[in-house]
Amino acid sequence: MQNLGATRSTSKPTHLLQTPDTFVRTRLPGMRDAMAIVHASPANGARFAQYTAEMATTGSLDPVPAQRFIYVLDGAVTVTLSATQYALEQGGFAYLPQGLDHHVVASVDSRIEVFEKPYLALDGLEPPAAIFGRESDLPSQPLMGDTALQVRSLLPDTMAFDFAVNIMEYQPGAVLPMVEMHVMEHGLLMLQGGGIYRLDESWYPVTAGDFIWMAPYCPQWFGALGKVPAKYLIYKDWNRNPLA
Repeated sequence: MQNLGATRSTSKPTHLLQTPDTFVRTRLPGMRDAMAIVHASPANGARFAQYTAEMATTGSLDPVPAQRFIYVLDGAVTVTLSATQYALEQGGFAYLPQGLDHHVVASVDSRIEVFEKPYLALDGLEPPAAIFGRESDLPSQPLMGDTALQVRSLLPDTMAFDFAVNIMEYQPGAVLPMVEMHVMEHGLLMLQGGGIYRLDESWYPVTAGDFIWMAPYCPQWFGALGKVPAKYLIYKDWNRNPLA
């Protein structure tokens, strides 16, 4: 039923909230039997691309001229490097370096979250190699000593990486201990639960399935509400000089 133009989605210079009722699907080059919901890109001011790929069984993604990170939201995919295949199920992820020939094929109908960014090299430092893993196999750490707020890093904390992807999980009632304001930008997909997000001078109710982009220096804060933990997947750029 038509909602007479009402939506929680909003787009502002410092942030974007994109809710599932406003998602538009499109094909991207190198996709077969798959559609993309593009969440962030240089078109909205982001310095990376993030999209949800909805893939039919045997649907596939070809490589792109950038580094790529994928996280399996639902279903299962196989990533092929040369003659080696890596099977990823829900919660599985892969980091695929820039220039690496690879193919991502859905084993069943699947949804994956995709991050793509041109790699910013550092002199004298080797770029990182491909990584495959599963969220549940990685340890989580309390944020600033708060055990009700856990952070799980999906990529190693080394200078070779110019971005990070983390899982953050809040018990009901848990909150960020401060309003953050920093040089890094974020792409965030709500995976579970919900709460209230402060972005700049606005406060938004958010729930599973919502996407948020935060520009550098956008004031940001989150508090979890409801009866189940709130959980989100979040990207940030880091480890590089701000003049780069």
